[in-house]
Amino acid sequence: MAIFKGAGVAIVTPMKENLEINYDKLDEMLEEQIAGGTDAIIICGTTGESATMTEAEHMEAIRFTVERVKHRIPVIAGTGSNCTATAVELSKEAEKDGADGLLLVTPYYNKATQNGLIAHYTAVCKEVKIPAILYNVPSRTGCNIQPATLAHLVKNVDNIVGVKEASGNIGQVAEIMHLCDGNIDLYSGNDDQVVPLLSLGGIGVISVLSNVAPTYVHDMVYKYLDGDTKGSCRMQLDALPLCSALFCEVNPIPVKAALNLMGKEVGPLRAPLTEIEPAHRELLEKAMKDFGIL
Repeated sequence: MAIFKGAGVAIVTPMKENLEINYDKLDEMLEEQIAGGTDAIIICGTTGESATMTEAEHMEAIRFTVERVKHRIPVIAGTGSNCTATAVELSKEAEKDGADGLLLVTPYYNKATQNGLIAHYTAVCKEVKIPAILYNVPSRTGCNIQPATLAHLVKNVDNIVGVKEASGNIGQVAEIMHLCDGNIDLYSGNDDQVVPLLSLGGIGVISVLSNVAPTYVHDMVYKYLDGDTKGSCRMQLDALPLCSALFCEVNPIPVKAALNLMGKEVGPLRAPLTEIEPAHRELLEKAMKDFGIL
């Protein structure tokens, strides 16, 4: 059974002005997402600035989210690392704290071989019993999970159940579904490619856009899953200008700016990320107004 279907939000981590995690604001955001129809919370992913969290912060953010969500919807913990031992430690802690699943990004910077990826993911997943979604985003990590590698892992590691595919390569996604015989839960990792991946057998998205438009993204996915492909496609196309604006600078710079424009007060970014440039802020604000969320 899939961890979730529909739209999971890759939620931002709100910060205080002193750059400590703002847990009161995170609590508020979790409630807004659940009320907005989001189907799963993904905490401590790229959008959540996990790369600049300490391990203690990482584990506390996951623990806090699990406690607040109270199994109303699944909580998926981002516990990937470029160090296998660290990924094991974070994953075991997330399981102990009650996470419903894991999101495991490919080891970044190391640029592991395909055999290295098999060894890494096998080592992490054999230490936990909860299901894992592998996260393939080679533009950020310098490391691509080849379809044959993913198929091998899905067939040989019982709790590897899905993939968040953000390679942008539709041909690769098709090859994954072919080699896995459809026996993998496919999630789009790109907000501008949700419907294309659904058409290849996907069951949802792990979304940045859901931070600012949770109901919209949920409805777009479920229109497709319920058979209204034309309606879903129209929503996908209508959202493209906003999707583009949300990635006019590296994620999560624009989405944090968007939430602050909406009055959500999610605070600043941790270095080396910087605040959005004025020209991009204008572009983002226009896209948000045209979309109707400002």
